[in-house]
Amino acid sequence: MNVAVAIGGLAFLIMIHEAGHFFVALAVKMRPRRFYIFFPPALVKWKRNGIEYGIGSIPLGGYVKIPGMHKPAAGDLELHLRQAQTEVPSLKEAAAPVEQALAEEQFDEARGRFPKLRAAVERAELSEHAHRAAERGLADVEDALSSDAYWRAPSSKRIAVIAAGPLTNFVFAILALAIVFMLGVPTGATRTVEEVVPGSPAAQAGLQPGDEVLAVNGTEGEAADLAESIREGEGGPVTLTVDRDGETLTLEGTPQEQTDGSYRLGFAFGLQYESYGPLKSIGLALETTWEVTKAIGDSLARIVTGSGRDEVASVVGITAVSSESLEAGFRYYLQVLAFISLSLALLNLLPLLPLDGGHIAFSIAERVRGRAIARATYERFSMVGIALVLLLFFIGLSNDIDRLRGG
Repeated sequence: MNVAVAIGGLAFLIMIHEAGHFFVALAVKMRPRRFYIFFPPALVKWKRNGIEYGIGSIPLGGYVKIPGMHKPAAGDLELHLRQAQTEVPSLKEAAAPVEQALAEEQFDEARGRFPKLRAAVERAELSEHAHRAAERGLADVEDALSSDAYWRAPSSKRIAVIAAGPLTNFVFAILALAIVFMLGVPTGATRTVEEVVPGSPAAQAGLQPGDEVLAVNGTEGEAADLAESIREGEGGPVTLTVDRDGETLTLEGTPQEQTDGSYRLGFAFGLQYESYGPLKSIGLALETTWEVTKAIGDSLARIVTGSGRDEVASVVGITAVSSESLEAGFRYYLQVLAFISLSLALLNLLPLLPLDGGHIAFSIAERVRGRAIARATYERFSMVGIALVLLLFFIGLSNDIDRLRGG
């Protein structure tokens, strides 16, 4: 059950990230064509108001299809219609006027000529593969020619749409951490026993959850002092003075040596929590977000130099950590979810295509140049970015497998 909730939490973070892109795109008049959680092939999909919604079968992210990410070119049609034109040569003649208008960057003219090309493709007797490729190409070019195409928009609107995803994750992280501070964060341990390990020396001595430990070997103190007294005994018999429902009891046990060389009886003290008001909680959440952001930035820098390889985790490790935090309690799970959301935001802001940061960097570059960057350039940089992201994924997966094996 915990694993399912952990996976659901990751899906939620992806959903709000994509929702950021989606709603800002709608706000600036770029009507998205698709909204997917995870990647296709689709497990389930439906259409509403001309937008296709779906849940994919590959749990590696999600995406919003915004129309016309790149300025259309004649080569775009040629690539997708190649097999169809081989099977039905007359389609070359039907495509020529549109390709000529695209080559001359007469986009309104190309859009006016497009219906005849689409009708010709629909009439043609094509194999299933050629038909799918042609339909995909026609849809992509038609989207790029539409008035709400991404490439047509000012760079400020494009940057707003792309930045909205990571920004949504930042906002969620701050709100989640604020809720954690309002629920209460641990400020120290109490002397009340919260857990007794079954079969441990503490259990054999008769210690029970809810007992208040007053002294160890006759020495009183705070929880940290009492725990230290047990460890300093180096395995000798320990006498606990406890209060149980107003009755003072004396319990004896012999600590067991742990793998790290310390000695423990096998019980845990409860934690003392402090909660804060809404405004104070938001302030503390902002401070924590900044500190964690710096730590993640340092970690990413160490990965580049090679020293931070062991800190990388994949979806497997993230799910495991989320599941473990659920066992500790909702506030801990919410805190972990906030940190994952921050990591997702920062990773997406790296200036690599096809990550959000790469699109933002290219939009800025296009504004400086005063003209669009060729689609081929985007694709070359995307190949490099995809390779680096896959490398990070496989490093994280390797680390997670080692951790699961106990390595």
